[in-house]
Amino acid sequence: MPNNKKVILVGDGAVGSAYAFSLVNQGIGNELGIIDVDKRRTEGDALDLKHALPFLSPMKVYSADYSDCGDADVICITAGTAQKPGETRLDLVSRNLRILKSILGEIMKTDFNGIFLIAANPVDILSYATMKWTGFPPERVIGSGTSLDTARLRQTVAELIDVEAGSVHGYVLGEHGDSEFIAWSNIRIGNLPIESWTGPLDAEKKEAVLAKVRDAAYYIIERKGATAYGVASALARITRVILNNENAVLPLSVYMDGSNYGLNDVYVGTPAVLGANGVVKIAEVPLNEEEQKAMENSAGVLREILDDSFIPIDNEK
Repeated sequence: MPNNKKVILVGDGAVGSAYAFSLVNQGIGNELGIIDVDKRRTEGDALDLKHALPFLSPMKVYSADYSDCGDADVICITAGTAQKPGETRLDLVSRNLRILKSILGEIMKTDFNGIFLIAANPVDILSYATMKWTGFPPERVIGSGTSLDTARLRQTVAELIDVEAGSVHGYVLGEHGDSEFIAWSNIRIGNLPIESWTGPLDAEKKEAVLAKVRDAAYYIIERKGATAYGVASALARITRVILNNENAVLPLSVYMDGSNYGLNDVYVGTPAVLGANGVVKIAEVPLNEEEQKAMENSAGVLREILDDSFIPIDNEK
């Protein structure tokens, strides 16, 4: 595995640009190369980011080409067509699978042996495709998964009971999309169950919180055209954990091989221990019967999309 603290970003749109700024602003890594079909944009973004460096930490930032990928520790892929108002993440699948396939073809011409971090949507599908098309071991192909959804959950609950979000512990699991669910049985504020703070939560109250978390992207896209800051911050945190070998527990999209949740051959959102060599282990959340059914349903939605969209494109010459 490389140990250069080098990151290559593929895709310099709203998310990619915000991610690059997050890395520079937080001093994550020693080197950042930016790739996009619009070379002029990456040249401009790299120069703009360099002008922030005197206020921050030294870092090599530049407009990159695929030939720069070989010695990278992390390649983060945000490239793809954006989600439009009224579209679900799964509506993007065929378009973005073809874009991803062309990107991976270029990367695999190099000696890249690091970790793929997938952020383009639908992230669970594209993470699965990356593993299959590259032949990389699944622990070295991860998706941002429900990291952003979990952050939205923590912030929503924090505002509900008037505490800071860092004191809220719990996860959104499953697809990063419409079939995701909240593992209510595991939410804690401090060391106390959530209902110790809120009182009894009926189905209507729980659904209201889930809707606010699940539909946040639609709300933002309708108003400003794209989400960027939240997911960029999540990606920066994931990248820091990898580069610093922190072995932190993060909600990610990871491969299920039958050992967890009774799921097999699908990428889905769950907490996992992450370090310099990728996923160390899946931190399976104990689910009640209702939550287990929700997890199986979410995986089933993703499996159906894989069968309908991934397999036909996988068979294309």
